[in-house]
Amino acid sequence: MKFKLTLIAVLVAATALTACGGSDSGSSGGVAVSSPSALTKTDTVLGTGAVAAVGTIPTVKYTGWLYNSAAADFKGSQFDSGTINAAGTPAASTFRLGATSGNMLIAGFDQGVTGMKVGGKRTILIPSSLGYGASGSAGGIPPNSGLVFEVEVTAVN
Repeated sequence: MKFKLTLIAVLVAATALTACGGSDSGSSGGVAVSSPSALTKTDTVLGTGAVAAVGTIPTVKYTGWLYNSAAADFKGSQFDSGTINAAGTPAASTFRLGATSGNMLIAGFDQGVTGMKVGGKRTILIPSSLGYGASGSAGGIPPNSGLVFEVEVTAVN
């Protein structure tokens, strides 16, 4: 009988301690989130055309995923693919680089595209501080989530 009581006490204590444990990656509504520590830009294809610089208006095709530190390519759930056209592929989007008002871009995307050339493709890892931060986004991005984008620049004006 004493063994059974000891076993039950150990199980209760283990369960209680497990429930109290935290995670340094944060969570939101039961969904674990993670974020890279810094903005990272990796060119997969170097462009040869005009440069996307602050003040220019690049045209891009992009796909976005939640950052997943456990995945080899860091891609978690896909949350956006630009505007999908009738062919089922991302349509081009345009925006002004470095615009401080009237721009719907997150800072990490703006900084990640800056310096690309037409024809270039880049993978951008964005920490939550340069993404949607502690508020997240109603589009399926939990608070404090890092992001991954694959971007192709098709034109610069």
